[in-house]
Amino acid sequence: MQHLRIIAPADLVDQVLTTLEDSVATTSIVRIPKAATRPAGDLVLCDVAREGLSDLLDRLQQLGVQHEGSISVDDIGVEISDAAKRASRAAPGHAADAVVWQEIEQRTHEETSLSPTFLTFMSVATMIGAIGVVFDEPILIVGAMVVGPDFGPLAALSVGLVRWRGRMIAQSVLALAVGFAVAIAITMLFTWLLTALHLMSPADLLHSRPLTDFIWRPNALSWVVGLLAGVAGLLSLSTAKSGALIGVLISVTTIPAAANAAVALAYGAAEQAVGALIQLVVNLAAITLGGVATLVVQRVNQRRRTARSPEAGTGGAGRGIRS
Repeated sequence: MQHLRIIAPADLVDQVLTTLEDSVATTSIVRIPKAATRPAGDLVLCDVAREGLSDLLDRLQQLGVQHEGSISVDDIGVEISDAAKRASRAAPGHAADAVVWQEIEQRTHEETSLSPTFLTFMSVATMIGAIGVVFDEPILIVGAMVVGPDFGPLAALSVGLVRWRGRMIAQSVLALAVGFAVAIAITMLFTWLLTALHLMSPADLLHSRPLTDFIWRPNALSWVVGLLAGVAGLLSLSTAKSGALIGVLISVTTIPAAANAAVALAYGAAEQAVGALIQLVVNLAAITLGGVATLVVQRVNQRRRTARSPEAGTGGAGRGIRS
């Protein structure tokens, strides 16, 4: 269950209460008149089954509550209530599969910020990857994958394409383009520095690397892995199963490919540089496509469940208090 807190302006509070009471997914509805001062309005509280939350938020936003009031959502760790159980059973679908579009849109939008922190993480991850590539160390490659923050903008790009948010799409593309460009440039400087200190040499890059040479040798499986990673990544974000996300991050070779490209460019190894850049582009495209496909399927399924819901005109599963 989720806890919904609404500050409703006086001219909308009756419509807000009607919207909440008409949803089978709501329970424990409470109204506290004139409780809010900034913004001014009535405080309305209720609990909502996750399965019905996205549709309910859409309805509240259509009323325009967010313009003069506010809407916030919190997780409920424990709720002991028969009414809450009835609301969960009445709401269409399953809580584990429910997609709250407003939640994933907000979460991913925050990842598109082209901040110094984002660029630092991108650069640090790529430098770690560069050492892993040159010395054929898979552990360092995995570390670079986990440190890299590039999945955030990729997820935001997928959400932006499905929800058709032009600004989110533009910010995601900008974050990825600038992020990888800065990371590759800094890693090239890092490579030259390590070379000057005699800690690395072109021979290290060009010698046999059986454990990591897949990074600059893209093939059909590169596309398949990227596609599956996009599916798993967006599924983990959209269904609040974040534990699966770490597995996604270490399955994608975007950061290692950028690292291999940077070192190869620094040493003039054209074949490896081209191959690594192709690997990078393939992974970025495949992850985005997998993410978009996942979200489209989820949206279609959610609309079908909503269309079959007996909600219209039945009223909520748990009645609250109007005062």
